[in-house]
Amino acid sequence: MNFKDKIKSKNFVITCEVGPPKGTNIYKILDKIGYLKGRVDAINVTDSQSSIMKLGSLATCHLIKVRGHEPIFQITARDRNRLALQSDILSADVLGIKNALILTGDHPSKGDHPQAKAVYDLDSVQLLGVVKQLNTGVDMAGNKLDGKCDIFPGAVVNPGADFLEPEIIKMEKKVKAGARFFQTQAVFDAKSFADFMKKTKHINVPIIASVILLKSPAMARYMNNNVAGIKVPEKIINEIEDTNKADRIKKVVEIAARLIKELRPLCNGIHIMPVGWESKIGLVLDAAEL
Repeated sequence: MNFKDKIKSKNFVITCEVGPPKGTNIYKILDKIGYLKGRVDAINVTDSQSSIMKLGSLATCHLIKVRGHEPIFQITARDRNRLALQSDILSADVLGIKNALILTGDHPSKGDHPQAKAVYDLDSVQLLGVVKQLNTGVDMAGNKLDGKCDIFPGAVVNPGADFLEPEIIKMEKKVKAGARFFQTQAVFDAKSFADFMKKTKHINVPIIASVILLKSPAMARYMNNNVAGIKVPEKIINEIEDTNKADRIKKVVEIAARLIKELRPLCNGIHIMPVGWESKIGLVLDAAEL
């Protein structure tokens, strides 16, 4: 059963993500995820995450698929106009890449090319609508396609948003536009996440909760200060800080696995964000008994 069928059947899914390299050496990533075949349902490939220029998501998805994994093509509206976005979606379909995660994307001013011009011809809601339309065999201008797409689109949501009501309203808009599943921003508090799930029960679209591997206290504090809607509890930061560096990986895996066990009864799947620690995903899966 593929990722789409599992989501549609409301089966519990396990996904993870990889960030393409900043360069052409793709083999480090491919080697790190080789052992995940059969352990995760799909692998999400980020699209110049945080506006850091990297190898493209589409090319990386293709290479992952060739090696027997099921990719999720992450596509941001930030860098391309409606012509390029539609072209990339058609290209993904032709390459057999059938899952997409649609995002608006961080502004280039936050990345390593701050002078880059943001495009934002479309936002995430509009782009979801484009995918829906391409799946019917018609482009955004109303022109008939010679062969329609079959893309399974998902969207993102932040359960920790400072103002949750606008986030829920946007979720509703995304579902109306065609979102078939949601992947969350990193979650650190199962209790508040349970409250979020109650408030979004009416939306009735599978939600995959994300767990991030916090490599260091500095990383956690950076996220608290710079990522909207993220609040790593001081208790977790102290837990990592009080651990000897030699045992830090073990502690990070333990924290991630604990969160997964707490979140699992509340959602439709778990998404692991390794942030460069792709080789540690297996340790997390083992510790979480997944």
